[in-house]
Amino acid sequence: MRDQGEYLFTSESVSEGHPDKVADRLSDTVLDTFLAADPYARVACETLVTTNRVVLAGEVRGPDSITKEELAHNARMAIRDIGYDQSGFSWKTAQIEVLLHAQSSDIAQGVDAGGNKDEGAGDQGIMFGYACRETDALMPAPLYYSHLILRRISEMRRNHDKLVEGLQPDAKSQVTLRYVDGKPVGATSVVVSTQHDLRTADGAVLSQARIKEMLRPIVQSSLPDGWMCPDHEFYVNPTGQFIIGGPDGDCGLTGRKIIVDTYGGAAPHGGGAFSGKDPTKVDRSAAYVCRYLAKNVVASGLADRCTLQLSYAIGVSQPLSLYVDLHGTGRDVDLTRLEKTLRELVNLTPRGIREHLHLNRPIYVPTSAYGHFGRTPDPELGTFTWEKTDLADQLRSAFGR
Repeated sequence: MRDQGEYLFTSESVSEGHPDKVADRLSDTVLDTFLAADPYARVACETLVTTNRVVLAGEVRGPDSITKEELAHNARMAIRDIGYDQSGFSWKTAQIEVLLHAQSSDIAQGVDAGGNKDEGAGDQGIMFGYACRETDALMPAPLYYSHLILRRISEMRRNHDKLVEGLQPDAKSQVTLRYVDGKPVGATSVVVSTQHDLRTADGAVLSQARIKEMLRPIVQSSLPDGWMCPDHEFYVNPTGQFIIGGPDGDCGLTGRKIIVDTYGGAAPHGGGAFSGKDPTKVDRSAAYVCRYLAKNVVASGLADRCTLQLSYAIGVSQPLSLYVDLHGTGRDVDLTRLEKTLRELVNLTPRGIREHLHLNRPIYVPTSAYGHFGRTPDPELGTFTWEKTDLADQLRSAFGR
């Protein structure tokens, strides 16, 4: 984004009940099932969801004790947790097919360590990380607030809050912020679309106007004081109603919300999706370490913005390149020296990344909705380790700060 002048920038989010996010959740459920049984299991699971039907496909390498029946049961419980018990998509009645097969030996031989060969990358590719000072989470503000609005609605729905009675799991949000000289100053428009029942339990019709009144205080409290957009720019279910939703309303596939998952379009994305992939897949693990390094650079005070890129070749352990851009916000930082310092602080091989960030654990279901970045690490669960800023002191020291 520009650092000068006045402009608008928009990002969107989708809830855990959005069809694509249901697919992401189920793919990560399969992954966590395998990692709970074997930390070194290999999983590349793709999921399709549609009207009362789920298809789990892809490749795995893990314990034979994990059966198709167990995977189908865990998927069913995930659908239940999201909140789907509708005529067109229900945890009770959905048909679940498990079509996972053994990992290709051609891929495995490139990834596996052996002899003098370290573990190689599971595929070629480029990965990006980004951090900025627009929010306390060091995330771009439009995406941060888009996520926050939907998370609050979801929490209220799950807690059976009367204020959101009749709302269903499928929802989307979109926030447009006005920037002045690179800093967000307020929302110019907000869009929220949420699936809903025709009537509440007491028989009241859930009209567009009523849902707007439900959501206005949630949106307003999610934004900083004074940031709420004008009422005529607050759009709720703009088509008029949203009763048919979830996988019954639209087919969902794993990996179709990669911009929602990352930086909301404020930074580059390498193209690879995350959900359903074990940490030997650098699409996921290297994108996590890119965020980790970029966040620590900003947290250290060396810069206000940081974009970082890594690249890999399949079967090769060391990254082919490391690139850092501070967007002109660096404070007397030599970029070549910074890149060298980051390589010294973290082993950027696939093995080094997963060991440094403790990725060989069943920690991925919580990442499947509301973004993989800008979240709070949980020491007990071991989730979101890439959001720690434990390198900041070392970076400051390396540059004499």
